[in-house]
Amino acid sequence: MEQINEEEKERKPFLKKVKEHAEKDLEILGTFVRLGVVVWSGFIITLNYVDIPMIKKGQSGGDITFVASVFTGALATFGLNTSNNKNGNGKPVNCPMQKKKEEC
Repeated sequence: MEQINEEEKERKPFLKKVKEHAEKDLEILGTFVRLGVVVWSGFIITLNYVDIPMIKKGQSGGDITFVASVFTGALATFGLNTSNNKNGNGKPVNCPMQKKKEEC
């Protein structure tokens, strides 16, 4: 009798176990969804610039503004910034190679 009571005390309730695992699983699932959005939007953007011999594009090549904004937003969730002229403080990036290009 005493052993059964001790085992029951050590066991966590089923809902607590599910809740603990669900938080971890949702975090992993969210990461995979964001990664999938980055891959999908990157693929669509790449298709806009690659010529496939069997498929003809229209004159304009299509508008990728929405896909580009989704791509930028998805990258931002991972902490990546696609801007190349300023850092997070709003100050210009100190880049010695850029200075060399401007002197030429």
